[in-house]
Amino acid sequence: MNVFVVYCHPNKDSFTHMIFGRFTEGLRDGGHTVTVSDLYGMDFRTDLTEEEYLRETHYRSDLPLSEDVLLEQRKIEAADGIAFVYPVFWTEAPAKLVGWFDRVWSCGFAYADCNMKQLKKALFLASAGKTMESLIETGNLRAMETVMLGDRINERAAEKRMVVFDGISHYDEELLQRMKPQHLETAYKLGLEF
Repeated sequence: MNVFVVYCHPNKDSFTHMIFGRFTEGLRDGGHTVTVSDLYGMDFRTDLTEEEYLRETHYRSDLPLSEDVLLEQRKIEAADGIAFVYPVFWTEAPAKLVGWFDRVWSCGFAYADCNMKQLKKALFLASAGKTMESLIETGNLRAMETVMLGDRINERAAEKRMVVFDGISHYDEELLQRMKPQHLETAYKLGLEF
């Protein structure tokens, strides 16, 4: 399977980067072809210009898209599946990934006379400082799933899933060190079985 991985983290020494590394290693070991967009590494512009805003809000799919957006859309069209690897910031993805959706999920591609093909799979791999118990208790997990699986993916993939790597915070180093090995093994298996 051709898998497009959208990776979003500003620090190459982060646990999220380790998850990304193990996941893509699993993908390759599983025989998958991998294409990566490292949003920070490529300095992807995430703010809408006024022209882009007007194009989207007036449903003007006849107006041109910028080359960086078209490149990301071509990566999607060449893929069978897509995966997003990112940390949770305030129950949301980093602004850079949110901006990626704002620009790449454009009118005429992802909505309003949509010509985006339906992908076989969409997978979200999110690292979170909070524990799973806390994410469930506060409703944060449900909110993240609603936004990512419900709104951003919706019917754009036949199969969709979110996996949260919880307890990954320097606030509790003991928990962090305890969770790391199992999370890294899970990330590898998710790639292998994609």
